[in-house]
Amino acid sequence: MIELTRAVLELLQSGRRGSLATVVRVSGSTPQQVGARLLLRADGTTLGTVGGGAIEQAVLDELRAAVEDGKPRLCVRDLGHELGMCCGGRMEIFIEPIEAVQRLIVLGAGHVALATAAAARAVGFQVTVVDDRDELNAEQRFVGCERVLLEPAAAALRLLPSEHDWVLIVTHDHRLDEEAFDAFVRLPHRYLGMIGSRRKVLRILGRVHARSPLPSLERVYAPVGLDLGAVTPEEIAVSVVAELVALRHGRAAAHLRLIHEPQLERVLSGEIGAEAAARIEAEPGKNWRPPT
Repeated sequence: MIELTRAVLELLQSGRRGSLATVVRVSGSTPQQVGARLLLRADGTTLGTVGGGAIEQAVLDELRAAVEDGKPRLCVRDLGHELGMCCGGRMEIFIEPIEAVQRLIVLGAGHVALATAAAARAVGFQVTVVDDRDELNAEQRFVGCERVLLEPAAAALRLLPSEHDWVLIVTHDHRLDEEAFDAFVRLPHRYLGMIGSRRKVLRILGRVHARSPLPSLERVYAPVGLDLGAVTPEEIAVSVVAELVALRHGRAAAHLRLIHEPQLERVLSGEIGAEAAARIEAEPGKNWRPPT
């Protein structure tokens, strides 16, 4: 039990997903009793047992499914009739996903950042706010959040983001947005979102790429958020956090990102310049940047 508890703690501290099976009820002859546990780690290895053989294989299938969809479930099996095991009893096994609280690094402390930080904390994120303006990046505004009083690029190495961290760029200045994107896109991240119009995103990505080729943009979401027609800071926060939730659960959603659009590919390939691409008009009613 001590070894398994330590393994669960290691999994939580790693920021990765796993799942845990616990025998909660048995009847008749069974290979394990109530309280037996089986842990599935993020790398696919296991610790513990719920009985071996066919019942363990069935439970492993449920553990893998729980890692994928993040949902708990009850696995009930008749060992004789369903699984052909000679012991012939019945087992009920509770399967629960295990995932550490994930960090959302919010770069900026304006109106959108304030609304987004509150909404993100409400759905389980641990929020770190980065902004050197101490009158805005204040404890009374960002209750329960870690605060870093630095400009985003300067904070990058101090924060040491991992591949499990979520990063959101919503600063008050396009220069800071560009510097933040340039710094954090080259560091590990699970998600990197940047607010702005399509024109702004094309310009920034083109300028950054021209200085030094960009790494993979598969985890970049710019413009950030889901296509909800959001306008106010509070609505934009809903759009952004809804995107985080959809990605956390692996659900398809109407993202505003233009990462796979031909216009961006033309900019990054050098076919057209960033400034030429930036003259493309943003779609009416979308991606409006409120004052921060």
